[in-house]
Amino acid sequence: MKTYQNKYIVLLSLLLVFSCNEGIDSITAVDAGADTGAPVVTIKAPLEGAKFKVNDPVIDVDLEFEVTDDIEVGSISVFLDGTQIAMMSDFIDYRRVLKTLSANNITTGIHELKVTATDLDGKSTTSTVSFEKEPPYVPLFANEMLYMAFDGDYTELISVTKATKVGAPSFAGEAVVGSNAYAGATDSYVTLPTSALQLGAELSASFWFKVNKTPDRAGILVISPQDDTNPEAQNNRTRGIRFFRENADGKQRFKLNIGDGIADTWVDGGAAADVIPGSGWVHLAFTISATSAKVYIGGEMVKESAITGVDWTGCNLLSIMSGAPRFTEWGHKADLSFMDDLRLFNKTLTQAEIQNVIEVTNPYIPADRETLYMAFDGNYTNKVNGAEATVMGTPTFDDAGKKGNAYLGATDSYLTVPSTGLQGESFSATMWYKVNPTPDRAGILVMGPEDTVNPAAQNNRKSGFRFFRENAGGKQRFKLNVGNGTEDVWVDGGIAADVDPDAGAWVHLAFTISPTKALVYINGVAVGESSITGVDWTGCDLLSIMSGAPRFTEWGHKFDASFLDELHVYKKALSPAEVMESMGN
Repeated sequence: MKTYQNKYIVLLSLLLVFSCNEGIDSITAVDAGADTGAPVVTIKAPLEGAKFKVNDPVIDVDLEFEVTDDIEVGSISVFLDGTQIAMMSDFIDYRRVLKTLSANNITTGIHELKVTATDLDGKSTTSTVSFEKEPPYVPLFANEMLYMAFDGDYTELISVTKATKVGAPSFAGEAVVGSNAYAGATDSYVTLPTSALQLGAELSASFWFKVNKTPDRAGILVISPQDDTNPEAQNNRTRGIRFFRENADGKQRFKLNIGDGIADTWVDGGAAADVIPGSGWVHLAFTISATSAKVYIGGEMVKESAITGVDWTGCNLLSIMSGAPRFTEWGHKADLSFMDDLRLFNKTLTQAEIQNVIEVTNPYIPADRETLYMAFDGNYTNKVNGAEATVMGTPTFDDAGKKGNAYLGATDSYLTVPSTGLQGESFSATMWYKVNPTPDRAGILVMGPEDTVNPAAQNNRKSGFRFFRENAGGKQRFKLNVGNGTEDVWVDGGIAADVDPDAGAWVHLAFTISPTKALVYINGVAVGESSITGVDWTGCDLLSIMSGAPRFTEWGHKFDASFLDELHVYKKALSPAEVMESMGN
């Protein structure tokens, strides 16, 4: 047995020797060549300008970088705010080094990460990025229990909870508040567990929204129970809430549905809850108490419904910008619109509190509640919400405006903007104006209802307002008409409201509407005043600029070929002092 074993070992040795010399190359040294290039340093995390929104006063930040060299990396040094925190020179792969480190004790403020790599020939490269650890978020408002800024991430900033992404939502590259906003995508949304919220008898939501009409219906905020009966088309509305939008003859109608544990109640404002797609950013809100639920658009209530409370049983998930996964049967899925500055409150906000949120969070709407500003400097943009006016005909610009360019009217030409967000119990407008007496009468600003009785010569003056001019012995007289829902009232100052067109001068025009009176001003002086019983906005979904068309045409107050500049609209009645002050704007 031993003899056979020894023979076997000898035979195996011979085979190994033979194989090492037949068919396998011997190892030979290869010249690495000349070291011609410096190392390449790429910092992968954090990225330049990254912001860390964490409520902890001191945090750790993950650092990731890659270093490559054509021959060999010699050493790598890592510095944070000028202090070396790591140095390395022993690498498994000496041409490509990928490292992850942790930077500790990062405090609030801006920090600089610097990575320097040196090759064996002494050539070095340094790469730097700056990042910021932002201060802990402090709620701006009482009873605020959720806040999402969408400034480049999906973190809920009060509980510091990262939302779960479904699909591929992104960011808008624009915002009302901060640096960015949520941008929806097909089959995409984010969710949060409701365990981080204080869901109780009262709830309010507030956010800015820029509607995309595609798809023509979508879920926006949904806290709903799972529908075990219809798992593929869920629609259990007996509990929780569903806030969503639907097509309404080309507009988008916003609705709220609430379940009390047994049945659901609808909060549907009809046409009052409509928003025209493309009309820019609009503020949306809803409130829920034990007895009522309300929906607000632009700070104005568009619908209130009586309810018997809300039941949260089984409502363990908040879906943002989709009805999925709990409210999908009717097609209210992903919303491709933009959302910004989402806040939830564990109380029922009053209208005044909602309007305060609007004024605090939107830098374009200061305390004076300005809702529209058009400078006409080469565009027809409302600078308050970024929306473009609809252009009818061929108006143009003139470079000799009161400030920069000005609007210059033309035959059958004017602008329109949706009235969303412009209306309140009070209203004011100010502008600079240079009159062209041809045509000898024209509409200037009109927000009136459609006249279905006389569609070819419209003149329904029961609601809204009409600000216009007419020939008066060769001069032009400026008048205002206001409808209270039942009848109209005239503000006609007679000769005090006349302007001589031959003077060719810019004049400042203004009018104000409050619940008790309406006034017209020329160059800061009140030239007409009438007592009124308020203004009614029923059916007034359109503001016409520099024409009475399409809602005020029966008496020939159509296009205005005059000059208009620095148009401002306010959701308040300006005081005489404020009108005078506006002349300096």
